[in-house]
Amino acid sequence: MTAGCVMDMEPATAIDPQALRQALGQFPTGVAVVTTVAPDGRPVGLTINSFAALSLDPPLVLWSLMNRSPSLAAFSACSHFVVHVLAAGQTLLARQFASAGQPDKFAGIDWQPGPGGAPLLAGALAQFICRPHRQDDGGDHTLFIGRVDGLRQQPGEPGEPAVFHRGRFAALAG
Repeated sequence: MTAGCVMDMEPATAIDPQALRQALGQFPTGVAVVTTVAPDGRPVGLTINSFAALSLDPPLVLWSLMNRSPSLAAFSACSHFVVHVLAAGQTLLARQFASAGQPDKFAGIDWQPGPGGAPLLAGALAQFICRPHRQDDGGDHTLFIGRVDGLRQQPGEPGEPAVFHRGRFAALAG
């Protein structure tokens, strides 16, 4: 037997979206909030778990956004965005930025404007300050590739990250 792809599986077109979502939920992910500023000056932010390192040279990161998101236009037109890696104690913040019913996701949030006006949220374990590098089609999502212009980390020993697994927040076993 040779290593490689298993060829006796059903083609991807036969995969049930709910079954795929459940299977993908088996992979724990970090939790981040990505922020920018809309052309009208309004701060925009949302919770993501699709964040990944793409390249060290040049420094590139990747995240994705659903094509039907009301925030798509703001991120497509922005000059900068910031990815905030959340700490385990920031799950309420993650939920606030994930809620479609939240009219002002920045209400009660400690933040300051960063490059291009993109909000910098207090308390994140790490912040990646990015300029848009490229956008690509990702099926029902748009892939955003950002060039990291700057980064900030919590001083000292960082806390535990927020983790999402099987549809809920989880803790790292230590």
